[in-house]
Amino acid sequence: MPRAGEFTVPPPPDYRLTQHWAALPFTDDFADRTPGDSLRDAQSTARADVFFVHPTIYTATRRDNRYWNASLSDQDLNRKVDGSTILNQASVFNGAAKVYAPRYRQAHLGVFYREGSGVKQQALDTAYADVLAAFDHYLRYYNQGRPIIIAGHSQGTLHAIRLLADRFVGRPLRDQLVAAYLVGMPVRRAEFPDIPVCTSPEQTGCFVSWRTYREDFEPPPGTDDPEVAVVNPLTWTTAAGLAPASLNEGSVLYNYNAGPIPNLVGAEIRGAALFTNRPRFFGDVLFTTRNYHVADYNLFWLNVRNNARTRVQGFLGE
Repeated sequence: MPRAGEFTVPPPPDYRLTQHWAALPFTDDFADRTPGDSLRDAQSTARADVFFVHPTIYTATRRDNRYWNASLSDQDLNRKVDGSTILNQASVFNGAAKVYAPRYRQAHLGVFYREGSGVKQQALDTAYADVLAAFDHYLRYYNQGRPIIIAGHSQGTLHAIRLLADRFVGRPLRDQLVAAYLVGMPVRRAEFPDIPVCTSPEQTGCFVSWRTYREDFEPPPGTDDPEVAVVNPLTWTTAAGLAPASLNEGSVLYNYNAGPIPNLVGAEIRGAALFTNRPRFFGDVLFTTRNYHVADYNLFWLNVRNNARTRVQGFLGE
């Protein structure tokens, strides 16, 4: 990657162009998919919207690469975004809302490590400028006063936090917020003055957050911040205690088309994170990590899907 003192960026997106969106409710894209054959895409009749900000997929390095931010003309990267996060995460919400997911000049994974620390803020600011522009375009041309879910994962959650602060907190748009799913990054309980942590499955105008680890993972010293919000996606409360796997309505793993697998894992809040048992499935011998970050949505896929619908229905008074 370029040295910290060299910071050039690829051209910005134009959100009037459909190719600069990974998902739109009127295009054929991976957010329209559903796992298995028992669920359906309900975007055509949905009365709410979800604005989904995807995580970091820009991880590759090439000898001729000059950018700490992804280029939207990188078709190989676009295909990876679509086939990973849009398929596995954005599609969660198509049972409750029309899905809007912008492509953006995401910051390279390296900015989260020492090698990119010198350009981290510049790279994240560049990425966020696109997310904000996409959201403003969405508001102007698509929203029409409909209820909004804000959802993100990892880097996408960092941008979603800023978006909530810039466009919702203390503003009229706050009244359109169904809920925010801020997954995969630590979020302080008091992050927003007027958007509280959700403490029940039906609550609206609030946010949920969790980071998932295997039950025997030991957080590094000093990282277990007591101010971090954690909501258990099996109970949708902040209560301690193990939520058993019997509450898990369905996980979606490597084989998306196989459909959700019920009762795969339970979940327990301990400190600033969520802990779960090691999932048992075909090929699990290769699943040795104790950090389940990439599966934050997948392990609780059907619970998140059904909860989004519950919150939209509550928001609409149905």
